[in-house]
Amino acid sequence: MAIHPIEFRYGTPEMKAVWTEEAKLRKLLLVEAALARAEAEVGIVPKECARIIGENVDKVSVERVRAIEDEISHDMMAVVLGFAEVCGEEAGKWIHYGATSNDILDTGLGLQLKDSLDIIEVKLQKLKMALLEKADATKTLVTAGRTHGQLAVPTTYGLRFAIWAMEVSRHQERLSQMRSRVAVGQMSGAVGTQAAFGKDGIRIKELTMSYLGIPAVTVSSQIIQRDRHAEYMMFLAGVASTLDKICLEIRLMQRSEIGELAEGFGKKQVGSSTMPHKRNPINAEQVCGLARVVRSYVEPALQNNVLWDERDLTNSSCERVIIPEASILLDHILNKAIRVITGLTFYPENIKRNLNVLRGVQMSEAVMIALANRGFGRQKAHEIVREASMKAFEQGLTLKQALLENPEISAKLTPAEVDMITDPEGYIGTAVEQVEEVLRKEGYKTK
Repeated sequence: MAIHPIEFRYGTPEMKAVWTEEAKLRKLLLVEAALARAEAEVGIVPKECARIIGENVDKVSVERVRAIEDEISHDMMAVVLGFAEVCGEEAGKWIHYGATSNDILDTGLGLQLKDSLDIIEVKLQKLKMALLEKADATKTLVTAGRTHGQLAVPTTYGLRFAIWAMEVSRHQERLSQMRSRVAVGQMSGAVGTQAAFGKDGIRIKELTMSYLGIPAVTVSSQIIQRDRHAEYMMFLAGVASTLDKICLEIRLMQRSEIGELAEGFGKKQVGSSTMPHKRNPINAEQVCGLARVVRSYVEPALQNNVLWDERDLTNSSCERVIIPEASILLDHILNKAIRVITGLTFYPENIKRNLNVLRGVQMSEAVMIALANRGFGRQKAHEIVREASMKAFEQGLTLKQALLENPEISAKLTPAEVDMITDPEGYIGTAVEQVEEVLRKEGYKTK
């Protein structure tokens, strides 16, 4: 019976496949086979036995390993014994030679982390391209900027999307940089000395990881140090926070009283069980909600780096939950965010309405700069425009009306000049050029 929502509601098939019990077992068996091959190379394991071990990695069943673990209460030894059964007595006795459990478990996890990062890397690129496409399409779409939840000077939707795209680009850089620190393996033996491998310990470690296609740690105790895994979890949390930020802004802009854009809504989609009119941003909300779960796992991941001496087992049970779950949920909300961005609908009439909802008061900076350039000085201009803005608020005037009622201002600015200065379309600075620079930097070809 399915219990956890990941089993039936959240997650993509490709990421779930990385973290199944079957996938974990296959990684562990691959590590054992690579170790035997490396030991054969240095003359410890007979080459024929290493060959047999390598040929049987797909013949051990999860069910058999479970049955053995039920008897002996040790998960890694259950894998070793199950593997030995299918390899035969002669080859089987060389499986796991010189290794400690976490040589296999941590290296297997490194392989899973590599697969997970491969999937996330592809999704980040898709998300960035979706954001760049929207940045290009809306680079001249002027909208009300907002600070502290209050209307500010204008900006463009294109600039917003470009800012988000560059944040995703930085996550791509982080992923690339952390690969060699996170997707790693070890072959340390008990407490990290490699004593059971003899003089060839370092060579065995290097060969094993070369066969598996991941870097070997330089040194480790009985486990790979958990700062690496904490970095992975903080990376997931960082991406989740970016997705949360983007989808929160979309939710805010979809509020009924703002109504500037909306996520896609299916023809037969139901928004509410009791209010048939509702068009709720459920995908963006799901991104924001699950981002909280992903972020919440940073603290236990950091705590997992604090262990007794060469190791204890407190990290193990925790990681069995947080690493697969955070990976699956992050991938899931990446997919959701891509869907939200690509399916956005814009409502230009509402965008224009909101630009004018304060009757021009949000254009106070533009007026201040114009007055400063006409000899008032910046500080005096600030105070004059502040007083005019407060008057407009209190008396329900347009900013233009409040300004021209001040003789000092009307002596410097004509009504036509005030109209030009307070036109939101004419006060977006280099917003368009900045978007175009982002598009160039990221190699996006304008459609």
